[in-house]
Amino acid sequence: MLEDNYKQRGLRKKLVKILEKKGITDPRVLQAIGKVPRHVFFDNALLEHAYQDKAFPIGEGQTISQPYTVAFQTEKLEVKPGDKVLEIGTGSGYQACILLELGARVYTIEYNKKLYDTARTFLPRIGYKPYFYFGDGSKGLPAKAPFDKILVTAGAPVVPESLTKQLAENGILVIPVGARDKQRMVRIRKKNGRLTKEAFDYFSFVPLLGESGWTR
Repeated sequence: MLEDNYKQRGLRKKLVKILEKKGITDPRVLQAIGKVPRHVFFDNALLEHAYQDKAFPIGEGQTISQPYTVAFQTEKLEVKPGDKVLEIGTGSGYQACILLELGARVYTIEYNKKLYDTARTFLPRIGYKPYFYFGDGSKGLPAKAPFDKILVTAGAPVVPESLTKQLAENGILVIPVGARDKQRMVRIRKKNGRLTKEAFDYFSFVPLLGESGWTR
């Protein structure tokens, strides 16, 4: 386990307070943010950025999402212990750790081979073990469907039909949808086979690449 000292735990508590002030209310989500050591995803030279409420580049044109964004998406997903969750866009792996802290069974898929290799090696070292997949997340993971919850951590031009098909009955999909540089957070629920949609705030995510996403 990489070092997680008193100072770093204190900085996480401050971060949780910031997220509360910004409107995150789910105590389980806040507790998960307070537990996952975000600093271990940063190079030593950049540690002072780890607990600031901002996104940060992780290479390959990708970012580790702003903590508020992670908390907002996670809260909207309404994760319950034992939920089977598909995360599209592993990235650094930070969001997957939050989902695991909430007691979910996490299947995470990454489009970028380098990020996939890094996360698959690194997360078990810090005690987190989702199921890792490399491939086109815009198509979901049909071989493992259905999923109770699906979380997309990249901006999509439209809601991929492949994802709504892989939602279980009473399932929830949270996905940012819109232009390449700005998207609206959308939550879709499936009940009696029908889909209902809610729209929330605007965010800015890296583009969802793949067959049902953006081309490069």
